[in-house]
Amino acid sequence: MDKPFVAKLRRIDPYVPGEQPQSDTIIKLNANENPYPPAPGVQNVLRTFDAARLARYPDANGRALKSALAARFGLRPTQVFLGNGSDDVLALAFQSFFCSDLPIVYPDITYSFYPVWCDLFRIPYRTLPLDDDFCIDLRDYDAPNGGVIVPNPNAPTGRGLTLDALDDLLRHNTDCVVIIDEAYVDFGGQSAVPLLETYENLLIVQTMSKSRSLAGLRVGYALGSETLIDTLEAVKNSYNSYTMDTLTLAAAEAAVRDEDYFQQICRRVIATRERTAEALRALGFVVSPSQSNFLFVTHPRKDAPAIFAYLREQGIFVRYFKLPRIDTYLRITIGTDEQMDRLLDALRSYL
Repeated sequence: MDKPFVAKLRRIDPYVPGEQPQSDTIIKLNANENPYPPAPGVQNVLRTFDAARLARYPDANGRALKSALAARFGLRPTQVFLGNGSDDVLALAFQSFFCSDLPIVYPDITYSFYPVWCDLFRIPYRTLPLDDDFCIDLRDYDAPNGGVIVPNPNAPTGRGLTLDALDDLLRHNTDCVVIIDEAYVDFGGQSAVPLLETYENLLIVQTMSKSRSLAGLRVGYALGSETLIDTLEAVKNSYNSYTMDTLTLAAAEAAVRDEDYFQQICRRVIATRERTAEALRALGFVVSPSQSNFLFVTHPRKDAPAIFAYLREQGIFVRYFKLPRIDTYLRITIGTDEQMDRLLDALRSYL
């Protein structure tokens, strides 16, 4: 049957997330989720939440959560923006700030959602190659551009930039918005938050999905100057003024206020990461230095897809990217010590 309307539909290659198996018998190390539960305060919110509150709209401004985040980072609530996960925040930021005819720039190996948004919002872009060690060459970013977005630490490599390097990047890009995507910064990276006082064009995006164990609630936020935050709010309110629900706002606030638990969990993940990296190197793997809750690894004598398939047969899911330059690598999320021991046992059997 003839369908002439199909020619008018948007055609785009969507972002493909990692598999989300639901079986309790599977060790899921493919989505960079936190293996530990949220803070006790979050669990208390879920136990005691009055369902009658859901009959009313949530606070569209998320004032309590913004105040908690502002207090933690030493900012004003007017410097905080909220969204349904950092993907929502980043999508709104792309629409808000990347409006030039010049291409935006970002690393060639990075979060694969960036080109999807560029295609969706018709934003010109140019990728800049990482070096052979998967590091950013800051001088590549000195040329005129329509905006910069850099994950710190990067994904899927796990490598991060120092605060001095971030300052260098911003000093050479004062005429555009620079977005630092800090989804994994709590696991050993250096945050750009101290630079907000100096650079009005800096936007920092973080998430509660990783270090605060709230991937199932979708909580993201941005930190920046009032000029940038006001623009984000205007774009959001032109699209959907109620982006976060009442239960999520309450749980996220509880998570932010429990700093001790947050620090404890981050230290625990980092300790397991370092122990696992050492064990993988002992098995002959090359392990990229990581400041994230995952490891990026390759084996010089073994085929990555074959390892990926073997682990899957053993009920252990890791991530494999069939992409140029990284198709010999696996990305392995850091789970509990017990889960990582099972991974290592499986790899020993394979090798």
